[in-house]
Amino acid sequence: MRAKITYVVTAAVLVFYFVLVGSRGVLLIEHGTLITVTFGIAVLVLPAIGVWFLWKNTQFVRRANALAAELDAEGGLPVDELLRTPSGRIDRDSADAVFARRREETEDAPDDWRCWFRLAVAYQDARDTPRARKAMQRAIALHAATPKPSPSGEQSSPPGEQSSPSGV
Repeated sequence: MRAKITYVVTAAVLVFYFVLVGSRGVLLIEHGTLITVTFGIAVLVLPAIGVWFLWKNTQFVRRANALAAELDAEGGLPVDELLRTPSGRIDRDSADAVFARRREETEDAPDDWRCWFRLAVAYQDARDTPRARKAMQRAIALHAATPKPSPSGEQSSPPGEQSSPSGV
């Protein structure tokens, strides 16, 4: 819950900043000279990039949290089995051992989003945030491509694929 509150507060501060910077860009454009209009347009680009970045990150977090909730409902969330130092930090050797196990699981089932989710958690525990993010993006993509059961209990095909009774 604390992480969600921190994220919402940070996002709100960023939105306030984007509005403030955007208003300055509009004021520069309204001034009307060639140089102020050029600067005004340049200033407006920054909040636009920031809004896009914030939106993409919010989407990523929401999708990752949805996967976590689904995996939790299945009872498949990874258990925190990592050793800690006296200061509370994760022991590097412990994180490496768990990571090796998660990597093997993912290599054995490369199309299972659950394995990629657990691998992302292991990467994060090993303090490899870029790879953790890539693994989570892979889990999200695999989950989106996974056929969902229909109300009648049959598996539906992913969008764009035709299913045949023979499975071919």
